[in-house]
Amino acid sequence: MRKIFSNPSNRFFPSVVSLGEVGKREGTMGMKIGKKLLSVLSLAIAVTVAPFSAFAAGETDSAGSSTSVAAVSALPTGHSSDIAAELGILLGDGHGVTEAYLAKTTTRMQGAIIALRLLCKEKEALAYTGTDNFADAGSAGSSLRPVLAYLKAHPELGWSGTGGGKFSPNAAITAQQVYKVMLESLAYRTGTDFAYADAIEFAASKGLSRAAAAAPFTNRDLASALLETLQTIPQGGAKTLLDILVEGKALSADKAGLLGGKRIDVRKTADGSTYLTDGAGMALYLFTKDMADLNSCTGDCLKAWPVFSADRLLLADGVDGKDFGAFTRTDGMKQVTYKGWPLYYFVKDAKPGDVTGEGVGKVWYLIKQPFYTVALGTDPTLKINYLVDANGMSLYYFDKDPKGASVCSGDCLAKWPAFHADKITVPSGLKAEDFGEIIRPDGAKQTTYKGYPLYYWVQDAKRGDTLGHNVGKVWFLVDPDKFTGTTTQDSLPGSATIEMKNYMFSQDTVTVKAGSTITFINRDNDFHNAVAVDGSFRIPLISQGQSVTIKLDKPGTYAFYCEPHKDHMKATIIVQ
Repeated sequence: MRKIFSNPSNRFFPSVVSLGEVGKREGTMGMKIGKKLLSVLSLAIAVTVAPFSAFAAGETDSAGSSTSVAAVSALPTGHSSDIAAELGILLGDGHGVTEAYLAKTTTRMQGAIIALRLLCKEKEALAYTGTDNFADAGSAGSSLRPVLAYLKAHPELGWSGTGGGKFSPNAAITAQQVYKVMLESLAYRTGTDFAYADAIEFAASKGLSRAAAAAPFTNRDLASALLETLQTIPQGGAKTLLDILVEGKALSADKAGLLGGKRIDVRKTADGSTYLTDGAGMALYLFTKDMADLNSCTGDCLKAWPVFSADRLLLADGVDGKDFGAFTRTDGMKQVTYKGWPLYYFVKDAKPGDVTGEGVGKVWYLIKQPFYTVALGTDPTLKINYLVDANGMSLYYFDKDPKGASVCSGDCLAKWPAFHADKITVPSGLKAEDFGEIIRPDGAKQTTYKGYPLYYWVQDAKRGDTLGHNVGKVWFLVDPDKFTGTTTQDSLPGSATIEMKNYMFSQDTVTVKAGSTITFINRDNDFHNAVAVDGSFRIPLISQGQSVTIKLDKPGTYAFYCEPHKDHMKATIIVQ
């Protein structure tokens, strides 16, 4: 007997549902508990899980390689706010230079005092006895009024007031006001060398830009602006302001050593993304071929892509010093690394803000911030680009995975751990929209590429290792230029049968193509049905020998259960 069920009141029902019966009518649902438990126990003893060890062992068929990586050592680093505190430029607010203090908006009065402290003129200003003052000096504390009088008497310091004879000591300071003062301290004069309205742009042309975009302007931003000013050569000079202060014994050489080193800054591109630069605003790049060998760039390559070298780094706040290192190249040059990637300049970048090296040859990329959660490596033997994580560890796909699901579990998963990134950030050679994630049966998240799960290989010990490639002839590196899916996807069935037997569904996961039919057959002497968790389908209770067929047209993952036995009868259908 064949019967077509229809239920127009429920739009989530499948488009076709059929009921087959082999001589049995719906009858009693009773069954002795002892017999049921015996059946389940017998199944638990008899059933074995099909192992994936043949694909996970990795003893044979690997076409990958293990790299020999140059030793990368830690590099001394410092941050502007920490250095400013050690120099005594920032004193804090009673609790020291805390995060809370650094996050506070700087007032004009605070900015003036700290700038005077930087130039070792704070004590002189506090002791000043001149009486000519700004009209609103009374709004500052009595101990600070001599400072305001001192600033008015020394316009060359750049604190000329806000107009109308006022200083506005309690007003929030702006980046424009700060950089105008910094330029004045470097012997550039407002109205002569630059217009106040152009202070930010003019300062940038002199290498002063670390806090130019800050709004509101905080104590942390002020520290950055002050320290980059110390490292700048004043107009007409030959030495930095720092060196001049040391020679004049306004600052000890020991403390000045804290500012020794090269700056690492963060700059924005036209599209709003941010990237690392040196202190002059020149972009820094990585080379994907360095994945196999940190000395991959030699000869003419180095002429076009000079190395970035430093013995110590002064970092923009928010950039982690632990991410930087250095190694000695085979040619004897010292090169700085970021997360293991050697850093380079590009000779065609002529000025700060130029990023003409981005994406060159699909192997040169900016050091974006935040850094790439998925990046690219290049294998010189296979002659492909392939996916790696932020630290250069290779990522793989499993050719037995269908789209949108992983069939690697147990021992397989122990050898091929799932890769997951909370947020996808990729170089320009990749598309963020190609990445997604699935929820694994254990509830863990796994990142996918074009719908297919990504994995690590436990025998890859370091960046550049590709030992998992071609293992079992089912594990492969992901070449984004060629990858379109697994061969499993190409052979998806158009129908499937799921038996209800021994109080279990015969398959935990079934993968079919869109438009496929799924037939449920009950083999137990009890009633079973199948109900989708999301309500997309529900078949009626059927007795032993009966069957029901549904059709699923919409791609997706359909978790379902047997209503009378939902504690242990659960499975999933994946439609692609």
